[in-house]
Amino acid sequence: MNIAKILQSQPDNGLITIKGWVKTRRDSKKISFIEVNDGSCLANLQVIAEDILPNYEEQIQHLSAGCSIKVTGHLTSSPAKGQNVELHATAIKIYGWAPPEDYPLQKKRHSFEFLRTIPHLRPRTNSLGAMTRIRSKLSFAVHHFFNQHDFVQVHTPIITTSDCEGAGEMFTVTALDLTKPETIKEGLFHHDFFGRQAGLTVSGQLEAEAYALALGKVYTFGPTFRAENSNTSRHLAEFWMIEPEMAFCDLTQNITMAEQLLKSLISYVITNCAKDLELFNRFIEKGLSDKLENIIKNDFDRITYSEAITELTKSGRPFNFPVEWGADLQSEHERFLTEEVFNGPLVVTDYPKTIKPFYMRQNDDHKTVAAMDILFPGIGEIVGGSQREERYEQLAVRMDEMKINREDYKWYLDLRRYGSAPHAGFGLGFERLVQFVTGISNIRDVIPFPRTPRSAAGD
Repeated sequence: MNIAKILQSQPDNGLITIKGWVKTRRDSKKISFIEVNDGSCLANLQVIAEDILPNYEEQIQHLSAGCSIKVTGHLTSSPAKGQNVELHATAIKIYGWAPPEDYPLQKKRHSFEFLRTIPHLRPRTNSLGAMTRIRSKLSFAVHHFFNQHDFVQVHTPIITTSDCEGAGEMFTVTALDLTKPETIKEGLFHHDFFGRQAGLTVSGQLEAEAYALALGKVYTFGPTFRAENSNTSRHLAEFWMIEPEMAFCDLTQNITMAEQLLKSLISYVITNCAKDLELFNRFIEKGLSDKLENIIKNDFDRITYSEAITELTKSGRPFNFPVEWGADLQSEHERFLTEEVFNGPLVVTDYPKTIKPFYMRQNDDHKTVAAMDILFPGIGEIVGGSQREERYEQLAVRMDEMKINREDYKWYLDLRRYGSAPHAGFGLGFERLVQFVTGISNIRDVIPFPRTPRSAAGD
């Protein structure tokens, strides 16, 4: 039985056993009071160890933070404030010691910056433990939502020869001997494992489209990779994406599905992670609970990209990045719109085609595409999606304009030749969602082992 369940139990004369890590230990006369946590919840279980235990003087009195132990004992009512039960030990076994003189985690609050230097130990802290439990619940909620809405999960490739975003920011995957420079010069990838250049996927979208045009509604949820040299609090080199794709779906239906998904996931966390959210509400972001409740209760505002540019221009705000039609919205623009103009989530649609990937459906004005971004306060873009271009000729011409080799995407064009249908989808950045629901400001602190430029921490 884990501590989360024990703390909800009633006193019991029978013997129970817990296994976990010591948080603190203090002595009073001939008794040691040991706080133990097993990672199942934020709260610790107090263990009462008396000097009649055979290893009391030799071992128990030397326990310190970080030691791993097994405790067998009787669960009794606790006279202490703030806890209903405590465990009176009949036996304590020590699995592993943690020398206090060099154990990095002491009984104090550590900064997130410091904890990033010890990613292998930071999940033992309250904040990272709570974040990880919330992340796990969110992951479950993703699959639950799509199952309820009759989506089929598709496992798309991690290694791909297709650059979904067309930005060329892919990690090359190779079996060539990189210690021999002559083996990797231009034109020799036909000697490589796949017979051509391959990379880590930046998105599962293109492959998901193939399955949506056979099964109707599918989703993929997995890691993606961007070789973008960006050292910001919003970017990772490896991150997780939720990517649904729906046949016979237009942009409006796509936006509705994305809004429903976000509200469902946030609602699930509020219901099932109350104690962990309380920690973040108290110590990380005051008002977090109210912010999350407001997301669920209110509809998302919707404007076009052109209307967004108008709002930004008339504000007179001296932004670091110039505001002009045809330029992409930057984080400062997104946050201004969500935090100062609309005071809540915002859907921006119909972006200029020149700043969007080749697969987005062109609007009748031939200048914009049926794209949408959902912007959240404090985060900026959390969802990006579009109606896909289902018309063969328009897609082929757009690929030519962007100098994309049609032969490399013959299979993708085939989807428009054989039974093409209107379809749409979006990508939800999982780490940005975890950031939003916890209030954690740096994306490096919402993934177990962050990968960023010049850093592959933890192993």
